[in-house]
Amino acid sequence: MKYIGAHVSAGGGVENAPLNAKEVGAKAFALFTKNQKQWNAAPLTAKSIAAFKKNCSDFGFLPEMILPHDSYLINLGHPEEDGLAKSREAFNDEMLRCEQLGLKMLNFHPGSHLNKISPSECLSRIATSINIALDQTHGVTAVIENTAGQGTNMGYVFEQIAEIIGQVEDKSRVGVCIDTCHTFTAGYDIRTKDVFDQTFAKFDEIIGWHYLKGIHLNDSKKELARRVDRHNSIGQGFLGMEIFEVLMNDSHFDQMPIILETPDESLWAEEIRLLYSLIR
Repeated sequence: MKYIGAHVSAGGGVENAPLNAKEVGAKAFALFTKNQKQWNAAPLTAKSIAAFKKNCSDFGFLPEMILPHDSYLINLGHPEEDGLAKSREAFNDEMLRCEQLGLKMLNFHPGSHLNKISPSECLSRIATSINIALDQTHGVTAVIENTAGQGTNMGYVFEQIAEIIGQVEDKSRVGVCIDTCHTFTAGYDIRTKDVFDQTFAKFDEIIGWHYLKGIHLNDSKKELARRVDRHNSIGQGFLGMEIFEVLMNDSHFDQMPIILETPDESLWAEEIRLLYSLIR
């Protein structure tokens, strides 16, 4: 079964995210558990936590189909000790928030070397950051999102993600989220069934299907291998429609959150209906 949703607003409190997801006909959703553009936030209140759990239960959102995203400020591979410590502290806090909310995963962009350390050292710092967070929390899986490779961002090729996972001590609590826009602009063609299958065969060989925990389903405003992260609405970018039909009919993507991060949220309900209509 496919669980499709969108990255919805948690404005006014995390308890509002399930309501916003229900409004667009979602069966899964993503959210920020705090303001994604600020380092610090007030702790979650017992009232908000209880209301979030009740709303999820009332609307049938399973914890396994909710994929929260961490702050964009966090860089778990930061080359400078102050920036690294600040990022690790913030990431640990976000993992704890997920634990408090009864959620099973936290999705994050791995990090950037900022041209100050080697890519290999950056990947090792990311893995160490994950190990620290897993040691300090319980039951939440750290889900690495592949990137477009913009700037000095790591994680745009499968080998880099595999290198991070290889250095994570508790492999039962690490996973991967594949973003279709990022995959395409990083240089992996997925526009037709043939190349889609070839790309995911590489994913399986290098990383492994068992690590795949979620999908960010986005079209792309940029062409193949441009290494620029610009999402587009479904069917309105360079990916075309075939890839979405292929993914919706591939059982590898059952029983996981499939999350829209497309730029026009007024289209989310329509896009969700469209995607379900593609299932044969």
